[in-house]
Amino acid sequence: MTQFTRNGNCPPRIKDGGAVREVLDRIGDKWSLLVVGALREGPLRFGELEKTIEGISQRMLTLTLKHLVEDGLVSRTAYAEVPPRVEYEVTELGTTLVPLVIALAEWAMANRDQINANRSSYR
Repeated sequence: MTQFTRNGNCPPRIKDGGAVREVLDRIGDKWSLLVVGALREGPLRFGELEKTIEGISQRMLTLTLKHLVEDGLVSRTAYAEVPPRVEYEVTELGTTLVPLVIALAEWAMANRDQINANRSSYR
């Protein structure tokens, strides 16, 4: 990953902010990051994902998976079995997102107390 500093190693302003915004709108929501994080260890079925991701509704999980599959970050495999079985798995492209999800999660855990303290003092 490229390191940026204030001393000239900073990229010029992003000229196509729409493209960045479009991607961040899709993957930057909390559910997408949590789904990708949950799938980092291997494929899971819908019910397993629902149990793993605390607080997500069936509807939101369905929409999130649909968007991640559309974007090619997650694959959906339906098996011709009775009862039907569907598994979701991070794709090769999605795998490139996993280190960023982990880094963001680690940052959030490391700074949660300070952020909460700042919020409390602001009110």
